[in-house]
Amino acid sequence: MTVNIQYVGVDVSETLSKFTEEKLKKIFKKYEFLISATVYFKQDENQHDTGKICNIELSLPGPRIFATSNERNFEVSVRETISDLERQLQKRKEVFKTH
Repeated sequence: MTVNIQYVGVDVSETLSKFTEEKLKKIFKKYEFLISATVYFKQDENQHDTGKICNIELSLPGPRIFATSNERNFEVSVRETISDLERQLQKRKEVFKTH
């Protein structure tokens, strides 16, 4: 499991990195065909009530899977993004089963 976390225009946070790695570790255990994950944390200054953006790209056999969310804090944004990724991974796993 390789997780690459990048902070774009946001201060680096060890607790946020650990939280993200814990959540991704569960996905890596459930879907053994995953290779790596790239996480980007950004902040949109134009949106005051939301604006905490989390982008996650998963590398796996076939096309990469990407999800993003824009929430009021980074923890919620990570949860939403991972939830979107799990839906996509479930569909991809069904495709693997048919072949």
